[in-house]
Amino acid sequence: MQYARGWVEKLKYRTCLLSKQAKDNKAMIQKGMGSVAEEKDKLQEENLTNETTTGTEESAETAQETESRETAQDVAGEGTKDSGEQSKEEKKDKKRKEKADKKQDALKEKIEELEDRVKRQMAEFENFRKRTEKEKTAMFETGAKSVIEKILPVVDNFERGLAAVPEDEKGGGFAQGMEMIYKQLMTELENMGVKPIAAVGEEFNPDFHNAVMQVDSEEFESGIIAQELLKGYTYRDSVVRHSMVAVVS
Repeated sequence: MQYARGWVEKLKYRTCLLSKQAKDNKAMIQKGMGSVAEEKDKLQEENLTNETTTGTEESAETAQETESRETAQDVAGEGTKDSGEQSKEEKKDKKRKEKADKKQDALKEKIEELEDRVKRQMAEFENFRKRTEKEKTAMFETGAKSVIEKILPVVDNFERGLAAVPEDEKGGGFAQGMEMIYKQLMTELENMGVKPIAAVGEEFNPDFHNAVMQVDSEEFESGIIAQELLKGYTYRDSVVRHSMVAVVS
């Protein structure tokens, strides 16, 4: 009985030891499994961290590349935009310059046209002025010649009257008065430009003389005026009345 009790006690003790060892093993196993789990978690965290870091780096690199690409595109876009804006400004400046040039050309043409018109009008006015002056002078000369032609018969009558005065009465007051009036009249006519045409002793000139008869003369040669029948006069450069003369045949 004692042996059995000793064996039972020994069995219980060994059972307790085995149970304790089993517990310890279980605890160790659990601890090891926990450590493994922790290591696994750490590894997973590290992998996740690495992956996150790598992803972050890759994302950063991708973002940087994208940003660089976008920056390059922006720069290129800005350059293109600047170039486009510059091109537009150049086109606008060119259009404005062309418009200004066209306007300037139109103004030059208008100025040239106005200058030409003014020159033509000035030339026409100058021609009109000269023509008017000429017509005025011609009208004045015509009027003056008309008046002179009417005065010349009076001069002829004065000369005939003075030629008819007898020699013994030429010193009288009446004859001297007529002589004075005659001289005054001839002086005024001369001042106006009226001059008598030389006739006797001059060669016949149809521009100034009107031959009404031919005579024989021992004093003058043929073609020379021997006698003046009616005195002729000129007004300035024109003949008012031709001289009526007798020419030696």
